[in-house]
Amino acid sequence: MKNIAITCAILCALLFQSNAFSQRFDQLDKAPVDIAYLRPNHQSEPLVKVVYSRPSVEEGKVFGKLVPYGEIWRTGANEATEITFYKDMLFGNKLVKQGTYVMHTIPGKKEWTIILNSNTNTWGAFFYNPEKDVARFKIKVKKDVNEPLDVFSIAFKKDFKDAFMVLAWEETRVDIPLDDTSPMLAKI
Repeated sequence: MKNIAITCAILCALLFQSNAFSQRFDQLDKAPVDIAYLRPNHQSEPLVKVVYSRPSVEEGKVFGKLVPYGEIWRTGANEATEITFYKDMLFGNKLVKQGTYVMHTIPGKKEWTIILNSNTNTWGAFFYNPEKDVARFKIKVKKDVNEPLDVFSIAFKKDFKDAFMVLAWEETRVDIPLDDTSPMLAKI
């Protein structure tokens, strides 16, 4: 009888321990984190890295509704989007020093304001402080009705000799020009 009681106690302890430390996968984030790199080629060190969360369209229109026009946006979901420049670069024709920054945007129907800010490791745009802006400029919006995206995405593209960071969701595209002012970028 004593052995049965000890065995039951051990089994209960093991069961409690496995439940206490088990992961619940039914509560995963609906906007997972993604990373995009700009590299001259697949074997080279990156020039730029962007870490951001990818919200999805659940219903209705994104820009002007879910993401209001004329208001500061974290440029994704959850934590503010972080961009690391591994060398000094021209970002939207603004010289940005090597380092890590937060990228905020102010979406508009025809143009967006792009903001790099030195206040990193923040959630959303709640801690945005314009005094810590490193770069601020406007970019025209493009539409791509042939390839609408249900999930917010950031990617890099090369168009002839030019490189761009592309922000895309639904039919909206914002192409931010990049230039490291050296021959390395021309090899991409």
